[in-house]
Amino acid sequence: MNKLTYEKRCRVITALVEGCSINATSRMTGVSKNAILRLLVQVGHACADFQDRVLRDLPCKRVQCDEIWQFCYAKEKNVPKKFKGEFGYGDVWTWVAIDADTKLVPSFMLGNSDFRTAQIFIDDLKERLASRIQLTTDGLRVYLNAVENAFGCDVDYAQLAKIYASTQEETRCSPAECTGCKKQIVSGHPEPEHISTSYVERQNHSMRMHMRRFTRLTNGHSKKIENMACAVALYFMYYNFARIHETIRCTPAMEAGVSDYVWSTQEIVGLADGDFSK
Repeated sequence: MNKLTYEKRCRVITALVEGCSINATSRMTGVSKNAILRLLVQVGHACADFQDRVLRDLPCKRVQCDEIWQFCYAKEKNVPKKFKGEFGYGDVWTWVAIDADTKLVPSFMLGNSDFRTAQIFIDDLKERLASRIQLTTDGLRVYLNAVENAFGCDVDYAQLAKIYASTQEETRCSPAECTGCKKQIVSGHPEPEHISTSYVERQNHSMRMHMRRFTRLTNGHSKKIENMACAVALYFMYYNFARIHETIRCTPAMEAGVSDYVWSTQEIVGLADGDFSK
């Protein structure tokens, strides 16, 4: 089987992390769509493994969590009967945690919007932290037991619930009107001025800008859940280690002490070959 040159692989990955679709990347690089998808899966798995191994014992102090919706294969109402209820067909939620100080994303995962997924996500987050944190989530009820089971009393936890005018139903392109927010302290002693989900919601916006498959009202959505998971892992590898954040003037990994330099796209591609020197 022919293998893409190292230069072409770097060009493909650069296009993907900058928000280009598979078709657009194929046109720009001259690489077939199937080859691009194979490379995405290969590099995506390597990025997921690397971050799982390296993002440990983190000095995070103020963490925000949220979920972002997207669909895979087809929208929930259009999923064929034979695939109904099977994960990877219809609604898929990406759960994200972000450190408000370093802007690092220590934990992320794809799953359903249910307690089981919330518990796995919060357990994973807890295992990556070095000390007690202040945690803020939205008003999703499944967080309550998940946080208690994972942290016990060793957390300063609050929920920030948005209040909508009459209904939360979204229009075609815009969310329902938000008229205010309600802060609820759940456990510990969280500082009121730091009860916020602003950073993680801004991260949701960045995800939709830098991953074409997360764009609303498009046919560029993921057709396979593995491709979607690998695209998310690649994005967070690029975000954490290679993209300089405008606020902190370095990468989140550098600010958190996980890395001491800005990674290049070539090094990210090299992860798939077990090569960290390129």
